[in-house]
Amino acid sequence: MSKQVTSISEEGFAAQNEIRDYSVDIDATGESAPDTLESLLAAYGSCYVPALRVGAEQRDVGELGRIEIDIEGELNDDDKLDAVSFAVKTEADVDDEQAEKVIERADELCKVGDAVKESLEAEVTVHGDAF
Repeated sequence: MSKQVTSISEEGFAAQNEIRDYSVDIDATGESAPDTLESLLAAYGSCYVPALRVGAEQRDVGELGRIEIDIEGELNDDDKLDAVSFAVKTEADVDDEQAEKVIERADELCKVGDAVKESLEAEVTVHGDAF
């Protein structure tokens, strides 16, 4: 099995990405669409949401309800991604012990986390009963 994406750029630094029946614009300069690192961070967070839900279920924490992740990507002097952090807010009241179990499992499940270099694995904090 494989995944297929086609990136098309007529000029400049923006690309239209054809993903199955979807089109996603990404602009390396960030002028006309999200830039490449913002897109990566969005993909990472989008992958982490189901990983948190499955992790909570598998670790007997239960339904998390609404999840909101504030994702921060720190850049180095070369404007390359140097660190990632997630501040996770959940509707469910999750204590520190439960959060640790869920995060550990979510880290194992998140495919985007596997794809980025180990030093960029997100540092995660969870704020339960946030809504």
